[in-house]
Amino acid sequence: MGKVERFEELEIWKIAASIAVDVYLLCDSEPLKSDWGMKDQIRRAACSMSDNIAEGFEYNNNPDFIRFLNYSKGSSGEFRNKLFILNKANKIEN
Repeated sequence: MGKVERFEELEIWKIAASIAVDVYLLCDSEPLKSDWGMKDQIRRAACSMSDNIAEGFEYNNNPDFIRFLNYSKGSSGEFRNKLFILNKANKIEN
């Protein structure tokens, strides 16, 4: 496999971006559609995962990329926590 030239080639970025798109679609329907606070927070957490992968890649050095991958991992924890809360509150299904 050759050198990755663009973050869009990274499989992990593709997965994270796909999750963000799914969250946006989920937020367009009830009950999240009218829950402005949670809708905003879960969208931000979902987008932050792919945002950090892309930003870190663009610095074009491994230490910065690793740091931003760690930020992305933190955002994924925040995102999973929100999914847990929404599931337990019967706002979304598994």
